[in-house]
Amino acid sequence: MILGYNTNGFAHHALFDAVRLLAEIGYGSVAITIDHGALWEKSRRLAQLRQLLDQLEMRSVIETGARFLLDPAHKHEPTLVSADRRRRVEFYKYAVGCAAELGSDCVSLWSGAVRDGACDDEAMDRLVEGLHEVLNYAAGQGVVVGFEPEPGMFIDCMVRYEELLRRIDAEAFRLTLDVGHLHCQGEVPIAEQIRRFASRLVNVHVEDMRTGVHEHLMFGDGQIDFPPVLRALAEAGYTGGVHVELSRHGHEAPEAARRAFEFLSPMMVSVQPHK
Repeated sequence: MILGYNTNGFAHHALFDAVRLLAEIGYGSVAITIDHGALWEKSRRLAQLRQLLDQLEMRSVIETGARFLLDPAHKHEPTLVSADRRRRVEFYKYAVGCAAELGSDCVSLWSGAVRDGACDDEAMDRLVEGLHEVLNYAAGQGVVVGFEPEPGMFIDCMVRYEELLRRIDAEAFRLTLDVGHLHCQGEVPIAEQIRRFASRLVNVHVEDMRTGVHEHLMFGDGQIDFPPVLRALAEAGYTGGVHVELSRHGHEAPEAARRAFEFLSPMMVSVQPHK
């Protein structure tokens, strides 16, 4: 597995500058959140970014959780559970295209929250319909999709993710697992969840967190015991990115990224199998 960092924690930096800074610190992967000024551009910039990632020998994933990208007045809207979800579907297709051109490990996405009073069955039908279209497009591009259960959203936990799996039969439909979310919602032991879903894992988010509070914290400011988590990932044979997600630390992004690297890197080295 490879330690990475999400560019949503570098909101005040130009994307290329953020990538270079992360490489200098020692990160081997970058989770690129498409946002205003970050891949919300034409293909020429994608080609340049692919060249930079290759030069720096960095892997990547594409993240799609920008807060106000599609609607300047409503956070995260529209989503795949919205009655009018066409903009979200087309955005996900655009993200798939970015991932294909960059050679990214996956596109990471989530369900969204139900805001129009739709019943559970209706919301699930909307979600499945939208996902099928995105997954069919992704399959044609050779891109894998990592679905992330998110607190407060329609698919918020691993039980709900399993319900979704019963409706989605696609090889490219995988899992983005957020370690903090598991702790926040009491889905513990985290190591057991990792073992249970190891075959689905394509992307991992990591940050510290406290039980019952969905707030991404700097390592050491929460309650998570990380060595067993990283050991479980190593024992499961996970070889993808473990991406730090500290979106509210953008005001101190370079320092936050260094602190996170210094905290996690020795642990990751210690749990890797000896060659």
